[in-house]
Amino acid sequence: MQVYPEQITHMIDLSAVRTESDDAAVELLIETAQKYRCGLVSVLPAQTALAKRLLDGIDNIRLGGNVGFPSGGQMAAVKAAETRALVALGCDELDMVVDHAALRSGRNRDALDDIRAVMDETRGVPLKVILECHYLTASQIRTGCDLAIEAGAAFVKTGTGWAPTGATYNRINLIKAHVGDRIQIKASGGIRSLEMILEMFQLGARRFGISVRSGSAILAELAAQKEAFDL
Repeated sequence: MQVYPEQITHMIDLSAVRTESDDAAVELLIETAQKYRCGLVSVLPAQTALAKRLLDGIDNIRLGGNVGFPSGGQMAAVKAAETRALVALGCDELDMVVDHAALRSGRNRDALDDIRAVMDETRGVPLKVILECHYLTASQIRTGCDLAIEAGAAFVKTGTGWAPTGATYNRINLIKAHVGDRIQIKASGGIRSLEMILEMFQLGARRFGISVRSGSAILAELAAQKEAFDL
């Protein structure tokens, strides 16, 4: 299978979502995404309006919003309100952090209701469910995938980027083996090289969350690549 560098670039969700991500970081994020033609930029909720303004007039870069970030510990009603606000601000996609306390404690119905509370407010905007796999067992990851599928999410995502680990080859393998083609996979957290992206693509991931700090070098490498990748 041949995949062209620009296709990989379009699968990258470039983010500035750390505590230290000030407005200058968001400006750098938009500049970098525009320079390399990334598919999507992702910011913290309070900076969504700023990112929307900076994207004005820039075609083909989607705006991602984050719900319940980064812990997922907010009440479902709060996540629902945050979803409504982000949709109203013009987000093209949403990433939500699942209720980890519920998932880790075996309260699967509560975790499902948490996802559904957000889904009910998306108004058709695609939703990715963040499992923060670092803190979950293999069984809990599988359960989280099943709940995301049952709720109607578009993607399951490996992490926020805040945990010590996120996307690993073993986790992508685990998720793909369990979900098949029932839901798409976003690899996020700890992606530091183009090689990792290409290998995770082969394992089944189709979106990649990368910080603007780590992503600039990867994007530059992609831009310099003239031939298609045989994957």
